Amino acid sequence: MKTFSAKAAEVDRKWWLIDAQDQPLGRVAAKAAVLLRGKHKAIFTPHVDTGDFVIVVNAEKVRLGGKKETDKVYTSFSGYVGGHKSENVKARRARHPEKLVELAVRGMIPHNRLGRSAYTKLKVYTGTAHPHSAQQPAATTI
Repeated sequence: MKTFSAKAAEVDRKWWLIDAQDQPLGRVAAKAAVLLRGKHKAIFTPHVDTGDFVIVVNAEKVRLGGKKETDKVYTSFSGYVGGHKSENVKARRARHPEKLVELAVRGMIPHNRLGRSAYTKLKVYTGTAHPHSAQQPAATTI
């Protein structure tokens, strides 16, 4: 018996909808990462992008445990002198609530070309409305 290896052109891609309202951020991100990679499929091949498209709605209502709302800090550095910026979850949620989910998912997929191609299939929105209703996304539970 030969080992099956999926081809990127032959992968059947589905659309999934995840409602993040009152769900833990880590659980939402882990479910999205599995769907983006295609690890839920029988044809999963590690070196081929076999993943599906994922839509996350209600990103502003995602839940964090403990004191992470005030204590967890997102930092960035521009590379220039004095270019360090930091903000906590509360400020990030007020400014860009979809970034909370996007960064959590980004950390759970590979940091290479394969991961970048999988990451482009993630669509995160605040509120329940999204422009992908024509794709008929299937709702998934966490």
